[in-house]
Amino acid sequence: MPVTTLETGIDPVDAMTLYSPNSLTAYFGLFAVGEPKPGMTVLVSGAAGSVGAMVCQMARIAGCRVIAVAGGPDKCRWLKEEGGADVAIDYRSADLPAALKEASPDGINIFFDNVGGDILQAAVDRMAPHGRIVLCGQLAAYDSNSPAAGPRDMMKLVYGRIRMQGFVVGDYADDYASAIASIRQWEAEGRLRNRYDVRDGFERIPDAFVDIFNGRNAGTLIVRI
Repeated sequence: MPVTTLETGIDPVDAMTLYSPNSLTAYFGLFAVGEPKPGMTVLVSGAAGSVGAMVCQMARIAGCRVIAVAGGPDKCRWLKEEGGADVAIDYRSADLPAALKEASPDGINIFFDNVGGDILQAAVDRMAPHGRIVLCGQLAAYDSNSPAAGPRDMMKLVYGRIRMQGFVVGDYADDYASAIASIRQWEAEGRLRNRYDVRDGFERIPDAFVDIFNGRNAGTLIVRI
């Protein structure tokens, strides 16, 4: 862990959420790989999860327009009211390609992908020239026996001069302290909200683990024992 509660006095829940590797993943994926600039349009999949919710808020802090994709009306409502999203699309009920077209008339500059699958394909079709796709996770393939699939039309990336880049947060370990300092400042200014889902009891670990893949968690899922 980049921080410890004994050394910093940080609340244990905050240490596992706001100052966790998930928040650092959001920070470095967006700023080091995505390279946002004010006025850009940023799309985030898995936007109500522990990484995605932070990406949405950080992109708003960076002056970007944020489109969030999540599953269910409650998550989409939270993303618009508190999570920094200008537009929230419920992939379970919306025609995703049509909704993305409406939400991004000038295309998508940065796509922060936590899910892959059909959402990745729909995003590729809406990427603006010289856009960046930040490959953080492939949730759609985690419970499958098949490898995660890529875009169907690679020439779309060629003609669009689109960059796709994967990353792991450990690559940026030397810069953790500066990232945590920024996160602390944003929280103190009220610009970054913490969201977590606490379940009590050791016996709830298996169900909690399954809930992550079914999208039944509201933010970072913690089992307290």
